[in-house]
Amino acid sequence: MQPCGFAVVYVFMKSRCALVGLWFFAGSAFAQIQVELKFPRLQFIAYEPVVANLTITNLTGRDVDLRDRGGQPWFGFEVSGGEGQSIPQISNATSEPLSLRVGQRVTRKINLTLLYGVHDFGTYRVRAHIYFGQLNKFFYSSTKVFEVTDARPIWQKTVGVPQDGDASGNVRTYSLMTNRFPDHTSLYVRVEDKDRGMVYATYSLGQIIASDQPQVAFDQSNQLHVLYCAAPRMWSYSRVGLNGELVSRASFSETKNRPRLVHSNDGVIKVAGGMMDTPATQAARNNAPKLSARPPNPPKDE
Repeated sequence: MQPCGFAVVYVFMKSRCALVGLWFFAGSAFAQIQVELKFPRLQFIAYEPVVANLTITNLTGRDVDLRDRGGQPWFGFEVSGGEGQSIPQISNATSEPLSLRVGQRVTRKINLTLLYGVHDFGTYRVRAHIYFGQLNKFFYSSTKVFEVTDARPIWQKTVGVPQDGDASGNVRTYSLMTNRFPDHTSLYVRVEDKDRGMVYATYSLGQIIASDQPQVAFDQSNQLHVLYCAAPRMWSYSRVGLNGELVSRASFSETKNRPRLVHSNDGVIKVAGGMMDTPATQAARNNAPKLSARPPNPPKDE
């Protein structure tokens, strides 16, 4: 009876080891979802879109489907301020299901300004996570740090909204600011309604030679026209709408005469002098900030 009993115990232990091994293999396989988080730079201007690059790599050895489960979104972020306080989410991200083939690597650009209150001045720490519902398990990226500050104001003007506009009777304040980065200086524009505490957009118009003051003008619709020196003998022109939209832009090379803004008799603003190089319209700038991208409150100086 002893040999028989030993055989039963041996078979049982062998089966148990096989089950444990199978469970371990499955768990370790699904543990190989790699999450990476990157920001294009470490410093952003208040109200500027803070765009995170979230990269997900499927190293499980099989195809996987990432989707919301039980009210839990399949991806999200943990955001904290400089003193470690948690920053609450102010709106939900669009989290359409994502299918990843074996070894597939996918990157998504996500504007954190739409999701979290990261418009106050200060330092922020961010960690991304992926939720795999089939295992009820989270996978995390490393923590990244960025700073929100404000640029140096160089010009500001408040204008009224024309009567034929949807916001007739309201006002808009246009501001131009510069911010110095290690290798260049960038010109920023901000459009806001200070009376209502609404910032419609803040974004960079491009590089500027800091020693040259931009030329500014308003047309009959009170849209802002900006002409500035972007590089030696190179000029950039932008037209900004009342809600912060980038209506058009173009580049000019300097010829015998430097480019300049001029008013026509019918109130149209034109660029005189120079030679146009690369005109572009709003259609070519689908990533330009939109009205829906504005944070809810003005920045607070700590």
